[in-house]
Amino acid sequence: MITIGIVGGTGYTGAELLRLLAGHPRAEVRAITSRGNAGTRVDAMFPGLRGAVDLRFTEPDVAELAACDLVFFATPNGTAMQMVPELLDAGTRIIDLGADFRLRDVASWEAWYGMAHACPERLADAVYGLPEIHRASIREARLVANPGCYPTAVALGWLPLVEAGLVGLDALVADCKSGVSGAGRKAQVPTLFGEANENFRAYGAAGHRHLPEIRQTLERVAGGPVGLTFVPHLVPMTRGMQASLYAPLADATVDLQELFEARYAEEPFVDVLPAGSHPETRTVRGTNMCRIAVHQPQDGRTAIVFSVIDNLTKGAASQAVQNMNLMCGLDETAGLSGVAVLP
Repeated sequence: MITIGIVGGTGYTGAELLRLLAGHPRAEVRAITSRGNAGTRVDAMFPGLRGAVDLRFTEPDVAELAACDLVFFATPNGTAMQMVPELLDAGTRIIDLGADFRLRDVASWEAWYGMAHACPERLADAVYGLPEIHRASIREARLVANPGCYPTAVALGWLPLVEAGLVGLDALVADCKSGVSGAGRKAQVPTLFGEANENFRAYGAAGHRHLPEIRQTLERVAGGPVGLTFVPHLVPMTRGMQASLYAPLADATVDLQELFEARYAEEPFVDVLPAGSHPETRTVRGTNMCRIAVHQPQDGRTAIVFSVIDNLTKGAASQAVQNMNLMCGLDETAGLSGVAVLP
């Protein structure tokens, strides 16, 4: 069995990790931490885990965590980087679901996250955990930066087109919508029921922290600068995310359906839908699946890609489990074979 520690287990992604790992055939959670809830039984906070998780939250303890084979950080930005160096030195593998190790450029990270990075020397060691691009590197990694939810949906939608050099890289548009769970479990006015229900709004148009992450991924693939307009929106649902992507095509004669189907033919968690389809967020709820549809409307000079994921699973916890499977030499799909819950 792979022994697991979870730092910061009281948020939505921590709860999703516990749910997924409780049904994993090769993982055993040994420790789950919470500074504010130490001593509380996990199933007292998350009754849905009653009978599946028999643990209490504890104070973070490096020695206890270092005894685990792998530790997940499901913590606010700026937390993981305080503990990661000591755990790495102890031989423990790390998956950070926060943003501490996603950006390679220290100055960019500090500008977007508004704090000094505690261990910039470790950024070069971190592998960006998008398996559809970095699978081989993830298998050898000791520190994986789990991608953000918007960056996952956007990158998977753009990837075949950017790899093939088929879109104008100076005019990419990502119009994205997310359920309110993407904002986390903390109480805040914009995600109160009375504020978010029966409402729809954009936010972060002047600049969102996921913008440099998306741009970094696309520029690695493209081998040069990418001009990207990224606008997120909050929609009145709990979980789910759609990225609607638009770009001018360099060659309107290419069969985009064939391109996408070929690129993702061997990917267990990317489903390219039949031509003319429009994916729905409910078809990926609670799963590690990304469903994609590609269109060429009107004169065929513009590519439109729709990419849907569950922001808490493929956008966070289940993608982290996928990375754990790769890092630990397990079947990549282990513990991730569930299907979406409908309705």
